[in-house]
Amino acid sequence: MQRKLVGYIKMKGFSRRVFVSTSAASMLAPTIGAASQPSFPERFLPQLVNARRTDWLPGDLHLVPDDFFLYFMLEEGMAIRYGVGVGRKDLYESGVFTVARKAKWPWWRPTNAMIQREPNKYARFRNGLKGGPNNPLGARAIYLYDDDGRDTYLRIHGTNAPETIGSAVSNGCARLTNKHVKDLYDRVAIGARVYLYPKLNGI
Repeated sequence: MQRKLVGYIKMKGFSRRVFVSTSAASMLAPTIGAASQPSFPERFLPQLVNARRTDWLPGDLHLVPDDFFLYFMLEEGMAIRYGVGVGRKDLYESGVFTVARKAKWPWWRPTNAMIQREPNKYARFRNGLKGGPNNPLGARAIYLYDDDGRDTYLRIHGTNAPETIGSAVSNGCARLTNKHVKDLYDRVAIGARVYLYPKLNGI
């Protein structure tokens, strides 16, 4: 059974960019260059921000679906904020999960539920699809398990459709651009906690 989220409040203020010193901001420069990013709003590019939540532990992930932001927590309330795409209204699942596995250029198979919902789209992949540029999971995948050690089939992964960042279009997973998920993948440890907050806007 998943742990319920306690004390959630909508974090409107997190959509504001927080400017930090050059030395702190430079930690993002080696792996994430804004000049080479796909053309989508600047707010969805990775940014070092002050999350103003010292109770959020370093190394954990917090996803705020209404704002389409994922926070990787650092020390003293600072975080790296990534723009994401999230699950569609009826397919998004909130809760607290654990990173149990990670994979580079992951193999993918649609779930049985996905095949039943959209057989014309997914039935042809029932035997799976090897990793590569045409794989829906993109360059990296982070696998979320529940507190009983069961795979939830929820993933934080890359995408071959970067234009979907900032929208609710997926079957439940969170997606980043391939460049950004590579950066996140290298930072996140097995055992990290992942908090997927409830949607409040109904989208």
